[in-house]
Amino acid sequence: MSKVMLVTGASRGIGAATARLAAQQGYRVVVNYQRQRDAAEALVEAITALGGQALALQADVADDAQVRRLFAEIDSHLGRLDVLVNNAGMLEQQMRLERMSLERWQRVFATNVYGSFLCSREAIVRMSTRQGGHGGAIVNLSSIAARLGAPEEYIDYAAAKGAIDSMTVGLAKELAADGIRVNAVRPG
Repeated sequence: MSKVMLVTGASRGIGAATARLAAQQGYRVVVNYQRQRDAAEALVEAITALGGQALALQADVADDAQVRRLFAEIDSHLGRLDVLVNNAGMLEQQMRLERMSLERWQRVFATNVYGSFLCSREAIVRMSTRQGGHGGAIVNLSSIAARLGAPEEYIDYAAAKGAIDSMTVGLAKELAADGIRVNAVRPG
C-alpha cells in the first residue's frame, strides 16, 4: 500500500506543486483547501488522470474542530497518515507595522502558526511510535522573511514564519525518538 501525504493549502501554488510531485512519487495525496474547491478538485482530477490517487478535503486549518474533522476523514478514507506538509499560509496587504491592527496579526498567526500547530498535533497522535504509530514526517513551510523581517511589508508574516522555524526545531528534537522526522523548507 502506498503512503499517504496530507498537503494543507494545496489548491494552488507551492501546495499544488507539492501534491503533484508527491503523487508522481507514489503517494496517495490529500489535497486540503479552505475555499478554492474548484481548484482543489481540478488538481485531484489532474493527479488521477496521470494514474495517481488523490482526495480533496475542505478544512480551515486555523479551526480546531475543522482540523479534527479533516484528520478523521483521512483516517476513514485513506487510513494511516505518513507525511504532513504544513503549507497553508496567508499574508495581507503590504504596510508598515504602525498601521497594522491586532486583528490582522491574529488572522496571520491563526493560519500560519496555529494551523501548523493543530495539524502537527493531529499528525503526531497518528504517527508517533510511542503512541502506536509507524513514524512519519512533518514538513513545515517557512519563508526567508523569517530571517529578513520583511520591513515595510509583512512584519506580521515574518514573525509568524519565525514562530514556524522555532516550532520546527522544537518538534524535530521532541519527536525524533517517536520516529517522526520534522523539517522546514524556506522558499524564497
